[in-house]
Amino acid sequence: MDSRSPGITPGRLLAIYGVAILVIFVAIPAGLYVAVDPERLDLNQSVRDAAPGGFVRLSDGFTHYELGGSPAGPVVVLAAGATVPYYIWDPTFTALVDAGFRVLRYDYYGRGYSDRPDIPFTQDLYVRQLTELLDALHIAATFDLAGLSFGGSVITSIAARYPGRVRSLVYIDPAFRAPETLGSFESMPRVWNVLTAILGERSWADGQLNDFLHPERFPDWPARYRVQLQYRGFRRARLSDAVNNVDSDQRDELQRVGSHQRPVLVIWGKQDPNVPFELSASLMGVMPFARLVAVDDAGHLPQWERPAVVHAALIAFLRDVQP
Repeated sequence: MDSRSPGITPGRLLAIYGVAILVIFVAIPAGLYVAVDPERLDLNQSVRDAAPGGFVRLSDGFTHYELGGSPAGPVVVLAAGATVPYYIWDPTFTALVDAGFRVLRYDYYGRGYSDRPDIPFTQDLYVRQLTELLDALHIAATFDLAGLSFGGSVITSIAARYPGRVRSLVYIDPAFRAPETLGSFESMPRVWNVLTAILGERSWADGQLNDFLHPERFPDWPARYRVQLQYRGFRRARLSDAVNNVDSDQRDELQRVGSHQRPVLVIWGKQDPNVPFELSASLMGVMPFARLVAVDDAGHLPQWERPAVVHAALIAFLRDVQP
């Protein structure tokens, strides 16, 4: 009998390398993905029953909203930022309701307690959601429309497409659609999904503190944000928005909206780290009928950091534009 060791043949060595590669690049990431993915729950009826506010089923799914204030008051619609649910308007909603306005706020699809439909998150989707919500709530009269951050993009599209429905516009630290370049993995959805779940999504909540000039004053902010991270589809919605709007450009819409003679108020935190205050000059350049309120000692969310200044200016403006 030959006692010599047969050794490792090239074929066996190749198989070992193949298994090692499979473990390193597939099995380990898949295991981490399952272990750390924060999105473990479905948004279902039991969740909606326990949530604050109301729900209405629209053509693309359930929309979470709150409608408050005097039924006879002028209607003010609040459009939120890119990813924070409608609680981002808490102090403003309360101030406007107390001042006698009828106030509507809501969660975009993919955020908060609104559904996360597996469809392209185009600008048309955001316009359709708000117009359908207004119709479902029987708001047919003209209304005042306020947009915070990404909400500036939404209200611009609404005003451009439905100019007769919008009485006035309020921009708070607004952001608008402009052509962008996708990241390395955004064109590979499955890879992006796994890597983001493992490396990125859990940091999104803490990252929201960067909106403040004084984040130490808002210690509960990340915890409030994490609630929506539990529900499947939040991550997918963010990717869909990036991919489907990569070539979007709102310059023409801004020109059309700016040429309209409706009243416009622009409120901007002077220390905004995300949408720098210096950009206000270009917005005012295309909106000659706008009035600018610069809010000192405030970052991207001046309605939280300087509520007295912001809400006094907002309420005075809204009362002035009522017929």
